[in-house]
Amino acid sequence: MLEKPRNSFTPYLPAADRYDQMAFRRCGRSGVLLPAVSLGLWHNFGAVDPLDHCRQTLRYAIDHGVVHLDLANNYGPPYGSAEETLGQLMDSELRPWRDELFISTKAGYDMWPGPYGNWGSRKYIMASLDQSLRRMHLDYVDLFYSHRYDPETPLEETLQALVDTVRQGKALYVGISRWPLQALRVADEYLRAHDVPLLIYQGRLNMLDREPIDDGVLSYCHDHGIGFIAFSPLQQGLLTDRYLQCQIQPDGTLTGLPQGSRMSKGGFLKPEALTPQLLRQLQDWNAEAQAQGQTLAEFALRWILAQQGVTSVLVGASSWQQLEKNLRCTR
Repeated sequence: MLEKPRNSFTPYLPAADRYDQMAFRRCGRSGVLLPAVSLGLWHNFGAVDPLDHCRQTLRYAIDHGVVHLDLANNYGPPYGSAEETLGQLMDSELRPWRDELFISTKAGYDMWPGPYGNWGSRKYIMASLDQSLRRMHLDYVDLFYSHRYDPETPLEETLQALVDTVRQGKALYVGISRWPLQALRVADEYLRAHDVPLLIYQGRLNMLDREPIDDGVLSYCHDHGIGFIAFSPLQQGLLTDRYLQCQIQPDGTLTGLPQGSRMSKGGFLKPEALTPQLLRQLQDWNAEAQAQGQTLAEFALRWILAQQGVTSVLVGASSWQQLEKNLRCTR
């Protein structure tokens, strides 16, 4: 591992040993190999984040074989700005290495006002991908996802739009994210019949949320040659050491909350999520991790990678230092 990124203001030349530092896994029964750890640009890569900070994290990722970069049209904040950040960095330094990168984006959540800026219609999907390509300054993406299941739009309409993005040369592969099992079956059969097989399924999977295992999605993907990539592997930071020293008072008040943590900011992760039972479970898992010479985060990431059918685990990183810690799970 490199100790830190090289000077951000010098021309970028990826580390010569970058592929020696990462394990790659075959994605289902395709020709694609993905790094065991992929980088998600959901947060920390928007317009509110310093560009040089983003540059350092991406350089560190690529220098260590993390060549799969996962985006969506609404990543930021604000919406679209994570793709714009990547576009700036493509122009300034990453363009020579485009063919070594595996870049994905998605469409499915609200992106612009009106009936055509959300869900799974053909009009939204096709327009969204065109916008994403413009923001990223790319001719194509390697992987394009339907970001969520749309219960109102006919599945065939959404799936045919995915097929046509490949036929138009705007995407090389297609995937789906968080579709229910029966819809996954339909997608698998439809896409195979149209010669654009489903490459990968993206689902939330971690030690606290095992839905893809419980509902049969992971086993279906494994049995049918579809890759699986896990997002939210650390349950927004709960499966790290950040909250282990917290205390829950008899009246239910939570004390010892780390300043600057997601829970302290009152965003997606609320203080009421940390119950006495959950805190005890986290402390038990941490003790088990320490007995094996691991951090709780490393322990949690290794657990996901050990599940049959998992291709890659998708991590976010607020800094290159945080990414370095996450990459220890591959050693």
